[in-house]
Amino acid sequence: MITKIKGKLSSVAEDTLILDMGSYEYQIAIPDFARRQLQSKLNTEISLHTVHYLEGNPMQGKLTPRLIGFLNVAEREFFELFCSVDGVGVKKALRAMVRPVREVATAIEEQDIKSLSGLPGIGPATAERIIAKLRRKVPKFALLATRDETRGDASEPDIVSEGFSVLVSLGHSEKEAHRLIDAALAKQKKYTDVQVLLQAVYEQGRGS
Repeated sequence: MITKIKGKLSSVAEDTLILDMGSYEYQIAIPDFARRQLQSKLNTEISLHTVHYLEGNPMQGKLTPRLIGFLNVAEREFFELFCSVDGVGVKKALRAMVRPVREVATAIEEQDIKSLSGLPGIGPATAERIIAKLRRKVPKFALLATRDETRGDASEPDIVSEGFSVLVSLGHSEKEAHRLIDAALAKQKKYTDVQVLLQAVYEQGRGS
């Protein structure tokens, strides 16, 4: 089982990246909160802590090995806990992780069904199951600092994820919300307020 992988980050797509390891290139799935942190590291060497799983239907004999990458061991551990909840699983958990682990863990610890229900693919019933199973297991994850915070930046991980949620709630698809926010971040790396971020998103829409 592959639990850690290191190589040069050659590309980052919407939900995957390509890691160049010389004679081999690996495609690795990544949650959205990690993707945003990795986009600035193109062509540099990175390490990812990975979950290795088989995707497909064993009854049909079609199983494809997949890797999911995380920036540290704690994020991987939280993801595996999240996947263990009935009705979640690997694909739904990966899609849902648009917010940093610290935020999701805090919502679980505080039994915030509204916040959890706002995650892609997670409705109220699933949110209740997540809280029931994980509430006592997540306090340590709620204390995690984002990488921007550890560098001392008063930057945007929370703002970006909140902006994403607002765009989805306004009727944008997840793919379109990703594209709009990425375009705004390409013009200005830091936003200190979600309203300023959303204003930048819609100004660029009027200008296109």
